[in-house]
Amino acid sequence: MLQENHKVAIYLEGHFSTDYGKMGIGVLRYLSNTIVAVIDSENNGKNTNEFNSIKRSVPIVDNLDAAILNGAEVLILGIAPSGGKIPEAWFKVIESAISKNLSIINGLHDTLLSKYKNSLQNDQWIWDVRIPKFIPQIASGKAAKLNNKRILSVGTDMAVGKMTTSLEMHKWAIEKKINSSFIATGQIGITITGDGIPLDAYKVDHACGAVEQMVLKNKNSDWVFIEGQGSLLNPGSTASLPLIRGSCTTHMILCHRADFKTLRDYKHIKIPDLNSVIKLYEDLASACGSYPNAKVVGISLNTYKLDSIEAKKAVEYLESKTNLPVTDVVRYGPEKLYLAIN
Repeated sequence: MLQENHKVAIYLEGHFSTDYGKMGIGVLRYLSNTIVAVIDSENNGKNTNEFNSIKRSVPIVDNLDAAILNGAEVLILGIAPSGGKIPEAWFKVIESAISKNLSIINGLHDTLLSKYKNSLQNDQWIWDVRIPKFIPQIASGKAAKLNNKRILSVGTDMAVGKMTTSLEMHKWAIEKKINSSFIATGQIGITITGDGIPLDAYKVDHACGAVEQMVLKNKNSDWVFIEGQGSLLNPGSTASLPLIRGSCTTHMILCHRADFKTLRDYKHIKIPDLNSVIKLYEDLASACGSYPNAKVVGISLNTYKLDSIEAKKAVEYLESKTNLPVTDVVRYGPEKLYLAIN
């Protein structure tokens, strides 16, 4: 599987600048491997650091051969669309990559190893990230008895920055010499860290138990950051409740996109006043006192669609409206949220 010395290319054809490109953007931000190319013909000749919020400098090329010339050994499929389907047009690229001895990292629900295992050379591999590694026991609420802080990122919708928030806060905690751990619960976090659970690949009966098992595995950490998934507001998402119940969270960070007034994929569903959303998450987390009285202690506001003046105004507005600390963890750093927990 993926080793630290492997050189990586990210396939993002047509999606470098769309919300569906979040797998590739997450890898660009956090994967420690050398990334030699991003493949996207629409932005051919540009560099990733020309785009807002991407600090890493990686050339954008127009095809697979150009990425191989740059030294690519592993191809990461860089999109994360709703439903996790591989676009039909991508199979030609995948087959070409395999024929040219590249290994594949696939974070989508459609699996590739069973389809192409007979085409692989001895040194090649395919990592279908969303295949669970274990079948957990049914959850029992044991995490509530732990003495550590379990910080869960929750959201107003999909793709609002839950993973980014948890990772940035975990990095900050490590820098502050806190005994901290990060639990990846989706394909991007698992690819970056090499560990975690693909929560949306588990059967409903097993999802809470999978979260609980990972939290108990990290019981010796003083702070445990649990990567959030989905949203209680989204009709296509069932991920939030297993995360809340399985982790028995003690603190929550509400993640929101500053430019979202409705759900991304369901324009007929408005995002309520954030104070109402906060109350919803807090009420559900405590379940009328049956579980820890977890509070939303801050808001992580994704402002990447706003200019600097608009972003500052959006942060100030939400702070005055909710009386909670608000920050964009990419733009301004997570210190406000760290202080709210500490």
